[in-house]
Amino acid sequence: VVSGSYDETVRLWDTTTGGALQTLKGHSGSVYSVAFSPDGKQVVSGSFDETVRLWDTTTGAALQTLKGHSSSVCSVAFSPDGKQVVSGSIDETVRLWDTTTGAALQTLKGHSSSVQSVAFSPDGKQVVSGSDDETVRLWDTTTGAALQTLKGHSSSVYSVAFSPDGKLLPTLRVFNHWLVEGTTKFLWLPTEYRPTCEAVRDNLVVLGHSSGRVSLLQIKQGSEFIISN
Repeated sequence: VVSGSYDETVRLWDTTTGGALQTLKGHSGSVYSVAFSPDGKQVVSGSFDETVRLWDTTTGAALQTLKGHSSSVCSVAFSPDGKQVVSGSIDETVRLWDTTTGAALQTLKGHSSSVQSVAFSPDGKQVVSGSDDETVRLWDTTTGAALQTLKGHSSSVYSVAFSPDGKLLPTLRVFNHWLVEGTTKFLWLPTEYRPTCEAVRDNLVVLGHSSGRVSLLQIKQGSEFIISN
């Protein structure tokens, strides 16, 4: 497991023992988002310090520092082939980066407020972004062209994800203490489960809390919810 913290560190953990494997230091601000590469050999992190950083998971070494955003980086993700990273920022842009050279490949502009979440499509040909401007946007990763602007949310979009076949785009978020999909409220969160950040992968929702606790919420068919801490 990888985690990013307000203490400016990225940490790797052993899921069997619960022990810390690596503490990755280099950011000079809170770490808002982290993700593994598809092969598990690298981690990417995005921070309040306006940088995106790449790390070696075995040695803990810093591999690349990607600079270009002019404000905090809220969300990061690897492409399916691990050759690119996408980042979303409070500076209202989405950026694509080459993981080998660290070069900026594309700067995607169109949102009118902070970009809170980004994700690649399963084939790596598209990126989706969710923003405080209440829209979800689709982009072409090769040309940087804006493909679609999806409207319907009445508040910030904090999490976006493609379905495994790339045809569906569910958007889950926490709003007024509810877990919401689209405009439908489907799970009220008690005080102890109200997050400061969340991530969605398929039917799994990960909630991070200011107390330092992480909750995993698995959504199954038939509106069944299983929560573990």
